[in-house]
Amino acid sequence: NKPAACRVRKIPLGSGVVFKFLPAQITALVAVWRPRSRKRNLRFLFWFGAFLGTLILVFTILFHVIMEWEGQSYSWMSGFYWTMVTMSTLGFGDITFQSDVGRGFSVIVLVTGMLLLLALLPFTFIEFFYSPFVKAQQEARAPRQVPPDLTGHVILTQLDGVTAALIRKLDKYQAPYVLAVKDVEEALSLHDLGIKVVVADLSDPTSFSRCGFERAALLAATGNDFENTSVAFTAREISKDLVIVTTANSADSLDVLMLAGSSHVMQLGEQLGGALARRTIAADAQAHIIGGFDQLHIAEAIVAGTPLQGKTLAQSRLRELAGVNVIGLWQRGHFNNPAPDLPLTPDTLLLMAGTTDQIEAYNALFCIYHRATAPSVIIGAGRVGKAVARAFDQIELDYRILDKIPEKLAGMPNAIVGSAADFETLSKAGIQSAPAVLITARDDDINIYLTIYCRKLRPDIQIIARSNSDANVARLHSAGADVVMSYASMGSNIIFNLLRNQKTLLVAEGLNVFRAAMPEELVGQSIRDSDLRARTGCSIIATSHNGKLTLNPAPSTILEKGEEILLIGTLNAEDKFLEVFGS
Repeated sequence: NKPAACRVRKIPLGSGVVFKFLPAQITALVAVWRPRSRKRNLRFLFWFGAFLGTLILVFTILFHVIMEWEGQSYSWMSGFYWTMVTMSTLGFGDITFQSDVGRGFSVIVLVTGMLLLLALLPFTFIEFFYSPFVKAQQEARAPRQVPPDLTGHVILTQLDGVTAALIRKLDKYQAPYVLAVKDVEEALSLHDLGIKVVVADLSDPTSFSRCGFERAALLAATGNDFENTSVAFTAREISKDLVIVTTANSADSLDVLMLAGSSHVMQLGEQLGGALARRTIAADAQAHIIGGFDQLHIAEAIVAGTPLQGKTLAQSRLRELAGVNVIGLWQRGHFNNPAPDLPLTPDTLLLMAGTTDQIEAYNALFCIYHRATAPSVIIGAGRVGKAVARAFDQIELDYRILDKIPEKLAGMPNAIVGSAADFETLSKAGIQSAPAVLITARDDDINIYLTIYCRKLRPDIQIIARSNSDANVARLHSAGADVVMSYASMGSNIIFNLLRNQKTLLVAEGLNVFRAAMPEELVGQSIRDSDLRARTGCSIIATSHNGKLTLNPAPSTILEKGEEILLIGTLNAEDKFLEVFGS
Protein backbone atom coordinates (compact mmCIF):
# COMPACT_ATOMS: atom_id res chain seq x y z
CA ASN A 1 0.00 0.00 0.00
CA LYS A 2 3.02 2.31 0.27
CA PRO A 3 4.17 3.58 -3.14
CA ALA A 4 7.75 4.08 -1.91
CA ALA A 5 7.99 0.39 -1.21
CA CYS A 6 7.01 -0.55 -4.75
CA ARG A 7 10.01 -0.11 -7.04
CA VAL A 8 10.78 -1.49 -10.50
CA ARG A 9 14.11 -3.23 -10.90
CA LYS A 10 15.77 -4.66 -13.99
CA ILE A 11 16.86 -8.21 -13.20
CA PRO A 12 19.23 -9.99 -15.57
CA LEU A 13 17.94 -13.35 -16.75
CA GLY A 14 19.99 -16.43 -16.07
CA SER A 15 20.22 -19.64 -14.13
CA GLY A 16 20.84 -17.68 -10.91
CA VAL A 17 17.48 -15.94 -11.27
CA VAL A 18 15.78 -19.28 -11.78
CA PHE A 19 17.30 -20.72 -8.60
CA LYS A 20 16.49 -17.54 -6.62
CA PHE A 21 12.82 -17.15 -7.50
CA LEU A 22 11.76 -20.72 -8.28
CA PRO A 23 11.32 -21.78 -4.61
CA ALA A 24 8.89 -18.89 -4.03
CA GLN A 25 6.86 -19.93 -7.06
CA ILE A 26 6.88 -23.56 -5.98
CA THR A 27 5.79 -22.61 -2.46
CA ALA A 28 2.88 -20.62 -3.86
CA LEU A 29 1.92 -23.61 -5.97
CA VAL A 30 2.10 -25.94 -2.98
CA ALA A 31 -0.26 -23.63 -1.08
CA VAL A 32 -3.05 -24.29 -3.56
CA TRP A 33 -2.29 -27.94 -4.48
CA ARG A 34 -2.72 -30.51 -1.75
CA PRO A 35 -2.41 -34.33 -1.78
CA ARG A 36 -5.66 -36.22 -1.77
CA SER A 37 -4.40 -39.31 -0.06
CA ARG A 38 -1.19 -40.89 1.13
CA LYS A 39 -1.66 -43.88 -1.17
CA ARG A 40 -1.96 -41.65 -4.21
CA ASN A 41 1.13 -39.72 -3.11
CA LEU A 42 3.25 -42.86 -2.84
CA ARG A 43 2.04 -44.06 -6.23
CA PHE A 44 2.93 -40.73 -7.80
CA LEU A 45 6.40 -40.76 -6.20
CA PHE A 46 7.07 -44.28 -7.46
CA TRP A 47 6.09 -43.56 -11.05
CA PHE A 48 7.88 -40.23 -11.08
CA GLY A 49 11.08 -41.83 -9.81
CA ALA A 50 10.75 -44.70 -12.30
CA PHE A 51 10.16 -42.28 -15.18
CA LEU A 52 13.11 -40.09 -14.20
CA GLY A 53 15.44 -43.06 -13.82
CA THR A 54 14.36 -44.53 -17.17
CA LEU A 55 14.84 -41.17 -18.89
CA ILE A 56 18.38 -40.79 -17.47
CA LEU A 57 19.20 -44.34 -18.67
CA VAL A 58 17.84 -43.62 -22.17
CA PHE A 59 19.79 -40.36 -22.37
CA THR A 60 22.99 -42.17 -21.28
CA ILE A 61 22.54 -44.82 -23.97
CA LEU A 62 21.82 -42.22 -26.66
CA PHE A 63 24.92 -40.30 -25.52
CA HIS A 64 27.07 -43.36 -26.30
CA VAL A 65 25.33 -43.98 -29.61
CA ILE A 66 25.82 -40.40 -30.87
CA MET A 67 29.39 -40.20 -29.53
CA GLU A 68 30.27 -43.48 -31.35
CA TRP A 69 28.68 -42.04 -34.51
CA GLU A 70 30.90 -38.96 -34.18
CA GLY A 71 33.96 -41.13 -33.59
CA GLN A 72 34.39 -40.27 -29.90
CA SER A 73 34.64 -42.89 -27.16
CA TYR A 74 33.64 -42.46 -23.50
CA SER A 75 32.92 -44.84 -20.61
CA TRP A 76 29.42 -45.53 -19.35
CA MET A 77 30.26 -43.57 -16.17
CA SER A 78 31.22 -40.61 -18.35
CA GLY A 79 27.90 -40.92 -20.18
CA PHE A 80 25.96 -40.90 -16.91
CA TYR A 81 28.09 -37.96 -15.69
CA TRP A 82 27.39 -35.94 -18.88
CA THR A 83 23.65 -36.67 -18.65
CA MET A 84 23.38 -35.50 -15.03
CA VAL A 85 25.55 -32.39 -15.62
CA THR A 86 23.49 -31.38 -18.64
CA MET A 87 20.08 -32.06 -17.10
CA SER A 88 21.00 -30.05 -13.98
CA THR A 89 22.08 -27.11 -16.23
CA LEU A 90 25.58 -27.08 -14.71
CA GLY A 91 27.20 -27.60 -18.13
CA PHE A 92 30.93 -27.91 -17.29
CA GLY A 93 31.81 -28.15 -21.00
CA ASP A 94 34.51 -30.83 -20.58
CA ILE A 95 32.54 -33.28 -22.78
CA THR A 96 30.88 -31.88 -25.90
CA PHE A 97 29.36 -33.04 -29.14
CA GLN A 98 30.86 -31.91 -32.46
CA SER A 99 27.90 -32.48 -34.78
CA ASP A 100 24.57 -30.68 -35.08
CA VAL A 101 22.81 -33.94 -34.17
CA GLY A 102 24.76 -34.10 -30.91
CA ARG A 103 24.13 -30.46 -30.14
CA GLY A 104 20.40 -30.89 -30.83
CA PHE A 105 20.40 -33.91 -28.50
CA SER A 106 22.13 -31.73 -25.83
CA VAL A 107 19.36 -29.15 -26.10
CA ILE A 108 16.69 -31.84 -25.62
CA VAL A 109 18.49 -33.18 -22.52
CA LEU A 110 18.92 -29.64 -21.15
CA VAL A 111 15.25 -28.65 -21.57
CA THR A 112 14.07 -31.97 -20.16
CA GLY A 113 16.36 -31.55 -17.16
CA MET A 114 15.10 -28.01 -16.48
CA LEU A 115 11.54 -29.28 -16.50
CA LEU A 116 12.08 -32.37 -14.38
CA LEU A 117 14.98 -31.50 -12.05
CA LEU A 118 14.46 -27.75 -11.56
CA ALA A 119 10.66 -27.71 -11.48
CA LEU A 120 8.97 -31.04 -10.86
CA LEU A 121 11.61 -32.52 -8.54
CA PRO A 122 11.66 -29.56 -6.06
CA PHE A 123 7.88 -29.45 -6.24
CA THR A 124 7.71 -33.18 -5.52
CA PHE A 125 10.13 -32.85 -2.62
CA ILE A 126 8.25 -29.94 -1.05
CA GLU A 127 4.82 -31.44 -1.59
CA PHE A 128 5.49 -35.02 -0.54
CA PHE A 129 8.32 -34.64 1.97
CA TYR A 130 8.76 -31.12 3.33
CA SER A 131 5.11 -30.01 3.42
CA PRO A 132 3.87 -33.16 5.23
CA PHE A 133 6.72 -32.78 7.71
CA VAL A 134 5.82 -29.13 8.44
CA LYS A 135 2.13 -30.02 8.66
CA ALA A 136 2.90 -32.81 11.12
CA GLN A 137 4.93 -30.39 13.22
CA GLN A 138 2.08 -27.85 13.17
CA GLU A 139 -0.51 -30.45 14.10
CA ALA A 140 1.70 -31.54 16.96
CA ARG A 141 1.67 -27.93 18.23
CA ALA A 142 -2.13 -27.64 17.96
CA PRO A 143 -3.52 -29.39 21.07
CA ARG A 144 -5.86 -32.26 20.24
CA GLN A 145 -7.12 -32.61 23.79
CA VAL A 146 -6.98 -30.70 27.06
CA PRO A 147 -4.59 -31.79 29.83
CA PRO A 148 -6.04 -34.68 31.86
CA ASP A 149 -5.73 -32.69 35.09
CA LEU A 150 -7.74 -29.69 33.80
CA THR A 151 -10.99 -29.33 35.77
CA GLY A 152 -13.61 -26.66 36.38
CA HIS A 153 -12.87 -24.99 33.05
CA VAL A 154 -15.06 -23.12 30.58
CA ILE A 155 -15.53 -24.53 27.06
CA LEU A 156 -16.02 -21.87 24.37
CA THR A 157 -17.35 -22.71 20.92
CA GLN A 158 -15.99 -19.74 18.96
CA LEU A 159 -13.98 -16.55 19.27
CA ASP A 160 -16.09 -13.38 18.99
CA GLY A 161 -16.47 -10.11 20.85
CA VAL A 162 -18.22 -11.70 23.83
CA THR A 163 -15.81 -14.61 24.26
CA ALA A 164 -12.75 -12.38 23.68
CA ALA A 165 -13.89 -10.16 26.56
CA LEU A 166 -14.66 -13.27 28.63
CA ILE A 167 -11.18 -14.70 27.99
CA ARG A 168 -9.60 -11.49 29.27
CA LYS A 169 -11.75 -11.71 32.39
CA LEU A 170 -10.96 -15.40 32.93
CA ASP A 171 -7.25 -14.71 32.57
CA LYS A 172 -7.55 -11.87 35.09
CA TYR A 173 -9.12 -14.19 37.66
CA GLN A 174 -6.88 -17.13 36.70
CA ALA A 175 -9.91 -19.21 35.72
CA PRO A 176 -9.24 -22.06 33.23
CA TYR A 177 -10.89 -22.20 29.81
CA VAL A 178 -10.47 -23.82 26.40
CA LEU A 179 -11.63 -22.65 22.97
CA ALA A 180 -12.78 -25.43 20.62
CA VAL A 181 -11.64 -24.74 17.03
CA LYS A 182 -12.38 -26.92 14.01
CA ASP A 183 -9.56 -25.78 11.72
CA VAL A 184 -5.95 -26.70 12.58
CA GLU A 185 -4.47 -23.57 10.99
CA GLU A 186 -6.86 -21.31 12.90
CA ALA A 187 -6.05 -23.18 16.10
CA LEU A 188 -2.34 -22.63 15.49
CA SER A 189 -2.83 -18.90 14.91
CA LEU A 190 -4.83 -18.53 18.11
CA HIS A 191 -2.39 -20.72 20.02
CA ASP A 192 0.47 -18.44 18.95
CA LEU A 193 -1.53 -15.49 20.30
CA GLY A 194 -1.62 -17.12 23.73
CA ILE A 195 -5.24 -18.33 23.57
CA LYS A 196 -5.82 -21.79 25.01
CA VAL A 197 -7.29 -23.86 22.19
CA VAL A 198 -8.10 -27.46 21.34
CA VAL A 199 -8.80 -28.83 17.86
CA ALA A 200 -12.34 -30.16 18.11
CA ASP A 201 -15.60 -30.01 16.16
CA LEU A 202 -18.37 -29.81 18.74
CA SER A 203 -20.98 -30.87 16.19
CA ASP A 204 -19.38 -34.32 16.61
CA PRO A 205 -20.24 -35.92 19.99
CA THR A 206 -16.87 -37.71 20.09
CA SER A 207 -15.08 -34.33 20.16
CA PHE A 208 -16.46 -33.39 23.57
CA SER A 209 -14.18 -35.84 25.33
CA ARG A 210 -11.13 -34.02 23.90
CA CYS A 211 -12.37 -30.83 25.59
CA GLY A 212 -12.54 -32.49 29.02
CA PHE A 213 -16.31 -32.17 28.87
CA GLU A 214 -16.97 -34.39 31.88
CA ARG A 215 -14.72 -32.17 34.04
CA ALA A 216 -15.88 -28.76 32.72
CA ALA A 217 -17.81 -26.20 34.76
CA LEU A 218 -19.58 -24.38 31.93
CA LEU A 219 -20.12 -24.48 28.18
CA ALA A 220 -20.70 -21.16 26.37
CA ALA A 221 -22.06 -21.34 22.81
CA THR A 222 -22.10 -17.92 21.15
CA GLY A 223 -22.55 -18.78 17.46
CA ASN A 224 -25.74 -18.44 15.44
CA ASP A 225 -29.00 -19.86 16.76
CA PHE A 226 -28.78 -23.06 14.69
CA GLU A 227 -25.20 -23.85 15.73
CA ASN A 228 -26.00 -23.11 19.37
CA THR A 229 -29.04 -25.40 19.27
CA SER A 230 -26.96 -28.26 17.85
CA VAL A 231 -24.17 -27.81 20.41
CA ALA A 232 -26.60 -27.51 23.35
CA PHE A 233 -28.56 -30.59 22.27
CA THR A 234 -25.44 -32.72 21.83
CA ALA A 235 -23.89 -31.51 25.08
CA ARG A 236 -27.07 -32.11 27.09
CA GLU A 237 -27.30 -35.68 25.83
CA ILE A 238 -23.80 -36.30 27.20
CA SER A 239 -24.17 -34.43 30.51
CA LYS A 240 -27.31 -33.66 32.46
CA ASP A 241 -25.61 -31.37 35.01
CA LEU A 242 -23.29 -29.14 33.00
CA VAL A 243 -24.20 -25.42 32.89
CA ILE A 244 -24.83 -24.61 29.21
CA VAL A 245 -25.07 -20.92 28.24
CA THR A 246 -26.18 -19.98 24.73
CA THR A 247 -26.91 -16.74 22.91
CA ALA A 248 -30.07 -16.13 20.89
CA ASN A 249 -30.32 -13.62 18.08
CA SER A 250 -34.03 -14.19 17.55
CA ALA A 251 -36.77 -14.24 20.17
CA ASP A 252 -38.25 -17.23 18.35
CA SER A 253 -35.15 -19.25 19.26
CA LEU A 254 -35.51 -18.86 23.02
CA ASP A 255 -37.86 -21.80 23.50
CA VAL A 256 -35.97 -24.00 21.05
CA LEU A 257 -32.65 -23.39 22.79
CA MET A 258 -34.17 -24.16 26.18
CA LEU A 259 -35.73 -27.36 24.81
CA ALA A 260 -32.36 -28.29 23.30
CA GLY A 261 -30.82 -28.25 26.77
CA SER A 262 -29.58 -24.73 27.46
CA SER A 263 -29.40 -23.78 31.13
CA HIS A 264 -29.41 -20.06 30.32
CA VAL A 265 -30.18 -18.24 27.09
CA MET A 266 -28.85 -14.71 26.58
CA GLN A 267 -30.75 -12.47 24.19
CA LEU A 268 -28.11 -9.77 24.29
CA GLY A 269 -29.85 -7.40 21.89
CA GLU A 270 -32.89 -7.23 24.16
CA GLN A 271 -30.80 -7.02 27.31
CA LEU A 272 -28.55 -4.31 25.93
CA GLY A 273 -31.56 -2.27 24.82
CA GLY A 274 -33.07 -2.50 28.30
CA ALA A 275 -29.77 -1.49 29.89
CA LEU A 276 -29.44 1.54 27.62
CA ALA A 277 -33.03 2.55 28.43
CA ARG A 278 -32.37 2.32 32.17
CA ARG A 279 -29.39 4.64 31.77
CA THR A 280 -31.59 7.35 30.25
CA ILE A 281 -32.39 10.05 32.77
CA ALA A 282 -34.92 12.18 31.00
CA ALA A 283 -38.13 12.49 32.95
CA ASP A 284 -37.01 14.07 36.21
CA ALA A 285 -34.19 14.30 38.72
CA GLN A 286 -35.08 11.20 40.69
CA ALA A 287 -32.59 8.36 41.19
CA HIS A 288 -32.96 5.54 38.67
CA ILE A 289 -31.97 2.06 39.85
CA ILE A 290 -29.62 0.38 37.36
CA GLY A 291 -28.78 -2.79 39.31
CA GLY A 292 -28.13 -4.20 42.73
CA PHE A 293 -26.91 -6.91 45.08
CA ASP A 294 -29.54 -8.38 47.38
CA GLN A 295 -30.98 -5.40 49.32
CA LEU A 296 -28.34 -2.99 48.02
CA HIS A 297 -29.34 -0.94 44.97
CA ILE A 298 -27.08 0.98 42.61
CA ALA A 299 -28.78 4.10 41.24
CA GLU A 300 -27.98 7.13 39.10
CA ALA A 301 -29.34 10.65 39.35
CA ILE A 302 -28.69 13.92 37.54
CA VAL A 303 -27.46 17.07 39.20
CA ALA A 304 -28.66 19.57 36.59
CA GLY A 305 -31.69 21.59 37.69
CA THR A 306 -31.49 20.52 41.36
CA PRO A 307 -30.25 22.36 44.47
CA LEU A 308 -27.13 20.15 44.32
CA GLN A 309 -25.83 22.06 41.33
CA GLY A 310 -22.88 24.28 42.24
CA LYS A 311 -22.19 22.56 45.57
CA THR A 312 -19.34 20.25 46.49
CA LEU A 313 -19.98 16.65 47.44
CA ALA A 314 -19.37 17.46 51.12
CA GLN A 315 -21.84 20.35 51.00
CA SER A 316 -24.56 18.13 49.51
CA ARG A 317 -24.84 16.14 52.83
CA LEU A 318 -26.58 13.32 50.94
CA ARG A 319 -25.49 10.65 53.43
CA GLU A 320 -26.96 12.66 56.31
CA LEU A 321 -30.15 13.68 54.51
CA ALA A 322 -31.07 10.44 52.73
CA GLY A 323 -28.62 7.79 53.93
CA VAL A 324 -27.32 7.09 50.42
CA ASN A 325 -23.63 6.66 49.78
CA VAL A 326 -22.21 8.45 46.73
CA ILE A 327 -19.80 5.89 45.28
CA GLY A 328 -18.79 7.74 42.13
CA LEU A 329 -19.54 10.54 39.71
CA TRP A 330 -19.82 10.48 35.93
CA GLN A 331 -18.85 13.59 34.04
CA ARG A 332 -19.17 13.23 30.28
CA GLY A 333 -18.07 9.61 30.27
CA HIS A 334 -15.27 10.09 32.81
CA PHE A 335 -15.64 8.31 36.14
CA ASN A 336 -14.38 10.04 39.30
CA ASN A 337 -14.05 8.54 42.75
CA PRO A 338 -15.96 10.61 45.30
CA ALA A 339 -13.99 13.33 47.05
CA PRO A 340 -15.41 15.86 49.57
CA ASP A 341 -14.30 18.89 47.56
CA LEU A 342 -15.45 17.55 44.18
CA PRO A 343 -17.82 20.11 42.56
CA LEU A 344 -21.24 19.02 41.30
CA THR A 345 -21.65 20.52 37.83
CA PRO A 346 -24.70 20.45 35.52
CA ASP A 347 -23.22 17.56 33.54
CA THR A 348 -22.51 15.48 36.69
CA LEU A 349 -24.27 12.15 37.07
CA LEU A 350 -24.31 10.82 40.65
CA LEU A 351 -23.74 7.11 41.20
CA MET A 352 -25.23 6.07 44.55
CA ALA A 353 -25.63 2.94 46.64
CA GLY A 354 -28.42 2.42 49.14
CA THR A 355 -31.39 0.40 50.27
CA THR A 356 -34.87 0.82 48.84
CA ASP A 357 -35.80 3.18 51.71
CA GLN A 358 -32.66 5.27 51.19
CA ILE A 359 -33.26 5.61 47.45
CA GLU A 360 -36.87 6.60 48.12
CA ALA A 361 -35.68 9.17 50.66
CA TYR A 362 -33.42 10.68 48.02
CA ASN A 363 -36.29 10.79 45.52
CA ALA A 364 -38.54 12.46 48.05
CA LEU A 365 -36.01 15.30 48.20
CA PHE A 366 -35.23 15.70 44.50
CA CYS A 367 -37.86 14.10 42.23
CA ILE A 368 -39.89 17.33 42.36
CA TYR A 369 -37.28 18.93 40.14
CA HIS A 370 -38.39 18.10 36.62
CA ARG A 371 -35.69 18.24 34.04
CA ALA A 372 -37.56 17.80 30.77
CA THR A 373 -40.88 16.82 29.25
CA ALA A 374 -39.77 16.48 25.63
CA PRO A 375 -39.35 12.99 24.13
CA SER A 376 -35.96 11.31 23.89
CA VAL A 377 -34.59 10.31 20.48
CA ILE A 378 -33.66 6.74 19.54
CA ILE A 379 -31.42 6.47 16.45
CA GLY A 380 -31.63 3.07 14.79
CA ALA A 381 -34.54 0.62 14.67
CA GLY A 382 -32.58 -2.60 14.78
CA ARG A 383 -32.87 -5.18 17.56
CA VAL A 384 -31.25 -2.93 20.15
CA GLY A 385 -33.16 0.20 19.13
CA LYS A 386 -36.50 -1.62 19.25
CA ALA A 387 -35.57 -3.09 22.63
CA VAL A 388 -34.93 0.45 23.91
CA ALA A 389 -38.35 1.52 22.60
CA ARG A 390 -40.08 -1.39 24.35
CA ALA A 391 -38.31 -0.53 27.60
CA PHE A 392 -39.41 3.10 27.26
CA ASP A 393 -43.00 1.94 26.73
CA GLN A 394 -42.84 -0.03 29.98
CA ILE A 395 -41.66 2.95 32.02
CA GLU A 396 -43.97 5.31 30.12
CA LEU A 397 -41.17 7.51 28.82
CA ASP A 398 -41.92 9.42 25.62
CA TYR A 399 -39.59 8.93 22.65
CA ARG A 400 -39.13 9.25 18.89
CA ILE A 401 -37.40 6.47 16.96
CA LEU A 402 -35.89 7.06 13.55
CA ASP A 403 -34.34 4.92 10.84
CA LYS A 404 -33.74 5.40 7.13
CA ILE A 405 -35.26 1.98 6.26
CA PRO A 406 -39.10 2.21 6.42
CA GLU A 407 -39.56 -1.57 6.81
CA LYS A 408 -37.76 -1.51 10.17
CA LEU A 409 -40.27 1.02 11.52
CA ALA A 410 -43.37 -0.83 10.34
CA GLY A 411 -46.04 -0.91 13.06
CA MET A 412 -44.04 1.23 15.46
CA PRO A 413 -45.56 4.38 16.97
CA ASN A 414 -43.56 7.60 17.16
CA ALA A 415 -41.54 6.49 14.11
CA ILE A 416 -39.68 8.87 11.80
CA VAL A 417 -38.20 7.73 8.49
CA GLY A 418 -34.95 9.38 7.47
CA SER A 419 -31.22 9.56 7.97
CA ALA A 420 -29.87 10.59 11.36
CA ALA A 421 -27.12 12.48 9.55
CA ASP A 422 -29.78 14.81 8.09
CA PHE A 423 -30.45 17.85 10.27
CA GLU A 424 -34.08 18.13 9.11
CA THR A 425 -34.76 14.53 10.15
CA LEU A 426 -33.19 15.09 13.56
CA SER A 427 -35.15 18.32 13.96
CA LYS A 428 -38.36 16.47 13.13
CA ALA A 429 -37.46 13.93 15.84
CA GLY A 430 -37.02 16.80 18.32
CA ILE A 431 -33.27 16.76 18.80
CA GLN A 432 -33.26 20.45 19.76
CA SER A 433 -35.39 19.87 22.88
CA ALA A 434 -34.76 16.17 23.61
CA PRO A 435 -33.20 15.43 27.00
CA ALA A 436 -31.36 12.37 25.67
CA VAL A 437 -30.39 10.64 22.41
CA LEU A 438 -29.66 6.92 22.21
CA ILE A 439 -27.44 5.82 19.31
CA THR A 440 -27.89 2.11 18.58
CA ALA A 441 -26.42 1.39 15.11
CA ARG A 442 -24.51 -1.86 14.57
CA ASP A 443 -21.54 -0.04 13.05
CA ASP A 444 -19.26 1.66 15.59
CA ASP A 445 -17.97 4.12 12.99
CA ILE A 446 -21.54 5.29 12.39
CA ASN A 447 -22.10 5.59 16.14
CA ILE A 448 -18.94 7.70 16.54
CA TYR A 449 -20.01 9.90 13.63
CA LEU A 450 -23.49 10.45 15.06
CA THR A 451 -22.13 11.02 18.58
CA ILE A 452 -19.89 13.83 17.33
CA TYR A 453 -22.75 15.29 15.30
CA CYS A 454 -25.29 15.22 18.16
CA ARG A 455 -22.76 16.64 20.64
CA LYS A 456 -22.08 19.58 18.30
CA LEU A 457 -25.80 20.17 17.84
CA ARG A 458 -26.62 19.90 21.54
CA PRO A 459 -23.72 20.31 24.00
CA ASP A 460 -26.12 19.77 26.93
CA ILE A 461 -27.88 16.60 25.73
CA GLN A 462 -27.29 13.20 27.31
CA ILE A 463 -25.79 10.85 24.71
CA ILE A 464 -26.00 7.10 25.28
CA ALA A 465 -24.22 4.98 22.68
CA ARG A 466 -23.93 1.33 21.85
CA SER A 467 -20.48 -0.13 21.17
CA ASN A 468 -19.95 -3.38 19.32
CA SER A 469 -16.22 -3.56 20.02
CA ASP A 470 -14.43 -2.91 23.28
CA ALA A 471 -11.72 -1.12 21.34
CA ASN A 472 -14.16 1.65 20.38
CA VAL A 473 -15.45 2.44 23.87
CA ALA A 474 -12.80 5.08 24.54
CA ARG A 475 -13.36 6.58 21.07
CA LEU A 476 -17.09 6.94 21.73
CA HIS A 477 -16.42 8.63 25.06
CA SER A 478 -13.94 10.97 23.36
CA ALA A 479 -16.54 11.73 20.70
CA GLY A 480 -18.88 12.99 23.42
CA ALA A 481 -20.93 10.03 24.66
CA ASP A 482 -21.94 10.16 28.31
CA VAL A 483 -22.64 6.43 28.58
CA VAL A 484 -21.33 3.58 26.41
CA MET A 485 -22.37 -0.06 26.71
CA SER A 486 -21.53 -3.05 24.51
CA TYR A 487 -22.47 -6.63 23.73
CA ALA A 488 -19.01 -7.84 24.62
CA SER A 489 -18.88 -6.60 28.21
CA MET A 490 -22.51 -7.45 28.94
CA GLY A 491 -22.26 -10.98 27.55
CA SER A 492 -18.94 -11.73 29.22
CA ASN A 493 -20.23 -10.45 32.59
CA ILE A 494 -23.32 -12.66 32.40
CA ILE A 495 -21.30 -15.77 31.59
CA PHE A 496 -18.71 -14.96 34.26
CA ASN A 497 -21.44 -14.45 36.88
CA LEU A 498 -22.92 -17.85 36.04
CA LEU A 499 -19.49 -19.44 36.30
CA ARG A 500 -18.66 -17.87 39.65
CA ASN A 501 -22.25 -18.08 40.92
CA GLN A 502 -22.08 -14.45 41.93
CA LYS A 503 -22.89 -11.04 40.56
CA THR A 504 -20.43 -8.72 38.90
CA LEU A 505 -22.65 -5.79 38.04
CA LEU A 506 -21.71 -3.89 34.90
CA VAL A 507 -22.53 -0.35 36.02
CA ALA A 508 -21.20 1.10 32.78
CA GLU A 509 -18.63 0.18 30.18
CA GLY A 510 -15.40 -0.14 32.14
CA LEU A 511 -16.99 0.18 35.60
CA ASN A 512 -17.97 -2.84 37.72
CA VAL A 513 -19.36 -3.65 41.11
CA PHE A 514 -17.85 -6.95 42.27
CA ARG A 515 -17.42 -9.19 45.32
CA ALA A 516 -14.12 -10.25 46.89
CA ALA A 517 -13.03 -12.23 49.92
CA MET A 518 -11.57 -10.14 52.72
CA PRO A 519 -7.79 -9.89 52.19
CA GLU A 520 -5.79 -10.98 55.23
CA GLU A 521 -3.81 -7.75 55.04
CA LEU A 522 -6.94 -5.66 55.73
CA VAL A 523 -8.29 -7.68 58.68
CA GLY A 524 -8.50 -5.54 61.85
CA GLN A 525 -8.21 -2.22 60.03
CA SER A 526 -10.94 0.33 59.57
CA ILE A 527 -12.10 1.19 56.07
CA ARG A 528 -10.53 4.63 56.48
CA ASP A 529 -7.17 3.27 57.67
CA SER A 530 -7.04 0.60 54.96
CA ASP A 531 -6.64 3.40 52.41
CA LEU A 532 -8.13 1.01 49.86
CA ARG A 533 -9.37 3.71 47.51
CA ALA A 534 -5.97 5.37 47.26
CA ARG A 535 -4.14 2.06 46.86
CA THR A 536 -6.38 0.45 44.25
CA GLY A 537 -9.05 2.93 43.11
CA CYS A 538 -11.82 0.64 44.45
CA SER A 539 -14.38 1.70 47.05
CA ILE A 540 -16.10 -0.57 49.59
CA ILE A 541 -19.88 -0.17 49.38
CA ALA A 542 -20.95 -3.13 51.54
CA THR A 543 -19.61 -5.95 53.70
CA SER A 544 -21.10 -9.39 54.23
CA HIS A 545 -20.57 -11.65 57.26
CA ASN A 546 -22.38 -14.98 57.75
CA GLY A 547 -24.88 -13.99 55.08
CA LYS A 548 -25.67 -10.63 56.71
CA LEU A 549 -25.12 -7.65 54.41
CA THR A 550 -24.02 -4.33 55.92
CA LEU A 551 -24.77 -1.56 53.45
CA ASN A 552 -22.78 1.63 53.10
CA PRO A 553 -20.48 0.90 56.08
CA ALA A 554 -19.10 3.95 57.85
CA PRO A 555 -15.41 4.82 57.32
CA SER A 556 -14.74 3.78 60.94
CA THR A 557 -16.07 0.22 60.33
CA ILE A 558 -13.52 -2.45 61.29
CA LEU A 559 -12.94 -5.10 58.64
CA GLU A 560 -13.25 -8.60 60.09
CA LYS A 561 -11.79 -11.94 59.09
CA GLY A 562 -14.08 -14.14 56.96
CA GLU A 563 -16.08 -11.23 55.62
CA GLU A 564 -16.82 -10.56 51.98
CA ILE A 565 -16.56 -7.04 50.66
CA LEU A 566 -18.51 -5.48 47.83
CA LEU A 567 -16.42 -3.05 45.79
CA ILE A 568 -16.90 -0.65 42.91
CA GLY A 569 -14.15 0.37 40.52
CA THR A 570 -13.03 0.74 36.95
CA LEU A 571 -11.47 -2.21 35.14
CA ASN A 572 -8.02 -0.78 35.91
CA ALA A 573 -8.96 -0.43 39.57
CA GLU A 574 -10.22 -4.03 39.63
CA ASP A 575 -6.94 -5.18 38.06
CA LYS A 576 -5.00 -3.20 40.66
CA PHE A 577 -7.01 -4.77 43.50
CA LEU A 578 -6.25 -8.26 42.14
CA GLU A 579 -2.59 -7.33 41.74
CA VAL A 580 -2.29 -6.04 45.31
CA PHE A 581 -4.43 -8.63 47.12
CA GLY A 582 -4.62 -11.56 44.71
CA SER A 583 -7.65 -13.14 43.05
